[in-house]
Amino acid sequence: MYPELLKIGPITIYSYGLMVGIAFLTGNLLLTSELKRTGRDPVLSSSITMLALIGGIVGAKALYLIENWSYFIQNPLEMTFSSGGLTFFGGFVLAIILVLIYLRKKSISFLTMADLTAPILALGYGIARIGCQLAGDGDYGFPTTLPWGTSYANGTVPPSQAFKNFPEIAQQFPGGIVPDSTLCHPTPIYEFIAGVLIFWFLWSRRKSIHKLGEQFGLFLVLHGLARFMVEFIRLNPRLLFGLSEAQLVSIGFLFWGLYLIFRPQGRVPESVKVSKHKK
Repeated sequence: MYPELLKIGPITIYSYGLMVGIAFLTGNLLLTSELKRTGRDPVLSSSITMLALIGGIVGAKALYLIENWSYFIQNPLEMTFSSGGLTFFGGFVLAIILVLIYLRKKSISFLTMADLTAPILALGYGIARIGCQLAGDGDYGFPTTLPWGTSYANGTVPPSQAFKNFPEIAQQFPGGIVPDSTLCHPTPIYEFIAGVLIFWFLWSRRKSIHKLGEQFGLFLVLHGLARFMVEFIRLNPRLLFGLSEAQLVSIGFLFWGLYLIFRPQGRVPESVKVSKHKK
């Protein structure tokens, strides 16, 4: 694990922060390209990306603090300004809210833009997960004997800390403590692979969508399914019916996505149709 990639005097380059930065930069470049392809103002890309970045970080941190409220009350400064501690769904929701407000001011359909960004969201999520893998921040999975099991001993949250909330697993080890050398499922890598595959599928069909919101709906369904499955072997507390918070949210994503895909109304904007014939 490489939580810290480089130190230049008092400045530290963290692997997670770097990968998140790369994810947003890549997203900005791809969105600019898509806006040009569909005959829209490419300048919109920078504003949307910046709002998504702000909403993503603030929302992800806010939900993390809420989820760990008791510890946050005892250590408010440490929790608030720590380099880690980000929850994807919180960032996703706040980013959508900020972008939605911006698009309404510009009189631009949210679903039109959501369709354009759907494959980009999948790729960006996958790239950010590489940051989780490099940081070893506790987003990994349960112990495994599979050949690709990974050691997170040098991560920011090693197994001896990560498994404290999973006594049913910890009690299987001497002293009830999971050794840091324990090999675990590299779930960030699984999610990276899923993100790339979803990106490839959505990107390859982006010029042949038939309904407004269809592309974004497919992203919600595919991402929701991928996250739902990975959660069965990932270190997240179970909240209801043996499911984690992420799985419950993923179910919401599934229903939202299916609604967008199968709803009777919503035609593809003319600008997208015209762009199909451009070379």
